Amino acid sequence: MSRIETVFLDAGGVLVWPNWSRVADALRAHGVQADAKRLEDADALARYELDRAQVVDASTDQRRSRSFFDLVFEEAGIDLSDRTTEAMKDVLRYHKEQNLWEIVPDFVKPALRDLRKKGYRLAVVSNANGTVEKLFERKELRPLVDFVFDSTVEGLEKPDRRFFDLALARSGARAETTVHVGDFYNIDVVGARRAQLTPVLVDELDLRRDADCARIRTIAELPKLLETL
Repeated sequence: MSRIETVFLDAGGVLVWPNWSRVADALRAHGVQADAKRLEDADALARYELDRAQVVDASTDQRRSRSFFDLVFEEAGIDLSDRTTEAMKDVLRYHKEQNLWEIVPDFVKPALRDLRKKGYRLAVVSNANGTVEKLFERKELRPLVDFVFDSTVEGLEKPDRRFFDLALARSGARAETTVHVGDFYNIDVVGARRAQLTPVLVDELDLRRDADCARIRTIAELPKLLETL
């Protein structure tokens, strides 16, 4: 039987993904040829490139967001220009109000329901912009998790262990029986270990074979993995 009682979950790249159709529409409105599928395919590659300690340590979360989109565009073959900058202003205005990470893959809700059925306490612990709670209500995810902790709301962000400590205290969880599932090694895995949690890395393209922690492609694999921890 699993010794795990509580599952902390990152939001972006684990439960929700950017709406690349919205981004492509914004680019085309500014005269930039863009294909939503190519942007979507570039997403995980861009996150892999961004997941480097020196980038994380040298950047604020807002800077990481801008760098992330630049990397996606480059991976998708889109040249950066004044037009892409103007398009992203439109996108980021939407993100500030509604949250661009509004795509919920088909496997997410069944996986959350399965985890809840098995008795795990679920908490979202996300570096975000203050809109995660509203987003989860809008996308009908909020009833499937017990707690939502948004870094902007709390004034702390991963990999700072204080963010995890706050989530542990408020959720009534214990570090020794809690896993944290995220898609950035240098944010999620490093931060979880600082707080003495068990890390699980979401590595959808199997790019981090060198990672010294448990890996899954998607959270559809998480219930089975938890049985082994």
